[in-house]
Amino acid sequence: MGKKNLVSINDFTREEIIKITELAARFEADPHQQVLAGKVIASLFFEPSTRTRLSFESAINHLGGRVIGFSEVSNTSLSKGETFHDTITTISNYCDMIVMRHYIEGAARYAGEISRVPVVNAGDGANQHPSQTLLDLYSIKKTQGRLDDINITMIGDLKYGRTVHSLLQALSHFNPTFTFVAPDELKMPEEYKRFLDSKGIPYTETREILPAINDADIVYMTRVQRERFSDPMEYERMKNVYVLKNDMLQGTKPNMRILHPLPRVGEIDPDVDSNPKAYYFQQTENGVYTRMAIISYLLGVVK
Repeated sequence: MGKKNLVSINDFTREEIIKITELAARFEADPHQQVLAGKVIASLFFEPSTRTRLSFESAINHLGGRVIGFSEVSNTSLSKGETFHDTITTISNYCDMIVMRHYIEGAARYAGEISRVPVVNAGDGANQHPSQTLLDLYSIKKTQGRLDDINITMIGDLKYGRTVHSLLQALSHFNPTFTFVAPDELKMPEEYKRFLDSKGIPYTETREILPAINDADIVYMTRVQRERFSDPMEYERMKNVYVLKNDMLQGTKPNMRILHPLPRVGEIDPDVDSNPKAYYFQQTENGVYTRMAIISYLLGVVK
């Protein structure tokens, strides 16, 4: 396989998505395979991150690779006026792969075009977050035993939430049914609804959590993202629009599981954490195995 990037979830076919979930299961069963021995991965985070950056770096270290990079732009030559083009071109000479998060939509696509090594998008603005999507799919498969015919309710910031945008597109391969729960100000953008319409995939929209969660196999919570709002007062008005509480889960299906890309702010009450339907912390562990799979697959070191 020649150089292949993962910038959008659409860069992977249905078969490749299934392949990644299978590889993730293999790495979960044996997480210390040294398939990245001798490989150097550049971790370039132009925007703050905890889980994504550390889980990528954990995945690389588990598999015997080495990590270079930065998590503060102020420590790089970009702060001296170097162009993004020159930074990516230079760093691609130092490594076998670039993992990159950037605050500008499209930055990862541009990096993939100029880099001589594969680029993995670890989130670009409100656009895409494909590695999160793949770990979400692995979590769905582990908890439901399948990816096909999932009934999924997405709640919260569906306008700016890049995780829900990517997950929606990925699940389109697997005959899902969607329920979107959001205030008018944070509704799923029209372009994604048109995408579902073009695929004949059913969805409904509502402002109310109940009874929307009662028929769901997966409830996917999102936080209202302060960094996407230009008006602080608008953020304050919207930030606690939905809060999932433990007593709201009484009418939900036994197999239902709650996912959240984290960090959470106030949208899932801590009283939910002890409920067996809460799966968001296990979901973070699945991220390490999934990112092992992504890196290994793109570098062609596993079959």
